[in-house]
Amino acid sequence: MNNLQELINWEINLQPRRGKPFPVSVKASVVYDLKGKQLGWRWLLCNISERKQAEEMLHQAYSELEIRVAERTAELVKANQELLSEITERKRVESQLLHLAFHDALTGLANRAAFMNRLKHAINFSKRHSDYLFAVLFIDLDRFKVINDSLGHLNGDQLLLAIASRLEVCVRSIDTAARLGGDEFTILLEGIQDVSDAITVAERIQHELALPFELDGQEIFITASIGIALSSTVDYKHPEELLRDADTAMYRAKVLGRVRYELFNSEMYANALARLQLETDLRRAIEREEFRVYYQPIVSLASGSILGFEALLRWQHPERGLLHPADFIPLAEETGLIFSIGNWALHEACRQMQAWQMCHRSNLLEKISVNLSVKQFSQPDLIEQIGKILHSTGLDAGTLALDITESVIVENGDQATAVIVQLREMGIELSIDDFGTGYSSLGRLYNFPISMLKIDRSFISPMSANSKNLEIIEIIVTLAHKLGVDVLAEGVETKEQLALLRKLNCEYGQGHFFSLPLNNSAAEALIMQNPRW
Repeated sequence: MNNLQELINWEINLQPRRGKPFPVSVKASVVYDLKGKQLGWRWLLCNISERKQAEEMLHQAYSELEIRVAERTAELVKANQELLSEITERKRVESQLLHLAFHDALTGLANRAAFMNRLKHAINFSKRHSDYLFAVLFIDLDRFKVINDSLGHLNGDQLLLAIASRLEVCVRSIDTAARLGGDEFTILLEGIQDVSDAITVAERIQHELALPFELDGQEIFITASIGIALSSTVDYKHPEELLRDADTAMYRAKVLGRVRYELFNSEMYANALARLQLETDLRRAIEREEFRVYYQPIVSLASGSILGFEALLRWQHPERGLLHPADFIPLAEETGLIFSIGNWALHEACRQMQAWQMCHRSNLLEKISVNLSVKQFSQPDLIEQIGKILHSTGLDAGTLALDITESVIVENGDQATAVIVQLREMGIELSIDDFGTGYSSLGRLYNFPISMLKIDRSFISPMSANSKNLEIIEIIVTLAHKLGVDVLAEGVETKEQLALLRKLNCEYGQGHFFSLPLNNSAAEALIMQNPRW
């Protein structure tokens, strides 16, 4: 030890004169005086009984773990044996799954896959036998969602099951009744004589469904709209075409008042072809950049000067000329193309407004107003997309005003409120477009942070000093001012209308009296002219 200058550490067992022995850790270190001369050793003894006990417990735990691993291994071996025994059961289930693959799980009717397969066979058979005639009936229940929501999904399923049973009664054994999904059913009538056979089945279905259904002790009445597509109407090659045309006829039945059937005819076929062509053209229009933004001035009725512009989308169709939104927006919404078209229009309007503000600072253009459809408003990344457009164009959020219709409020409810609040927090203003033509809840309207109500042109056009429309407009203006928002009158066409609107304290106006919608160059010329009305 005398030759060691470092700390010495080892373990020993101490045997007290009285008591049980216990393990200790012994540490020794050299002690020096101020001149560096060794004076002796410092000793430290530490009782390590608890540490030794912990080590023993850890060793025991490892032993127990080995036992558990052995037990788990035995369990896995047993589970493997059980798995092997299930193979036979699985093979039995395979045949049942095969049945389910071609039958609706709820009603037991044929499903879409089975129906399309049967329909394909019918088409091929008709190609080989020119006198073979068949028909497809597309059945959609009227107001089923109301019943489903009010009585619950369980009772709704029971109703679908009962309807399936009645449909099977209406057809022959050679026919195929199927459930496509939801409340949509189809029937394939094979080997019929003429169209009257299909009509007879449709009327029989209407009669059967007119009888009351009893669900949970309550009588329920349901009706259906039926579309009929006859195989001889068009030279069908694919089952999807027949199903599409029967669906088109069904939709026509709904438009005409429901609780009826409609036959798909050559006129519907022509309309369907035109619609299909329009959809094709619409998709190409995006690629070919055929869309245009026109600008109609928004005029301050107090000063008579241009406050800003409303951006109006147009389609420069290569064959049909300049198309208005009513000619293509419904189809764009249905096909989902509205998202790319709407984003382009918003970006172009913001870009143009920013360019005008940079070039014509003295004109004090304050607002660019852009329409948002119901579909656009409901997209989950709307806020993010608008933020990106404002950032890329450099336009201040306070310059942008988004026009939404009353239907946005009605259809989106609390979600609409949350989105509108986010938009307002960004600094974007919101207007209710075509006010008075929808069914707004005034309670909801009061809680929405909107900036402007736009009175629909249908109220402005017939307006005169003695008309009832004047009273309606006065009520709307008063209501808006009570809500703390401004009013813009759309469709101003005469000097008389302008005078009456000013008398009613309407803040803004827009219409042909001031200017038609203009392309960007014509709109810029108007800005430079800086007219007063």
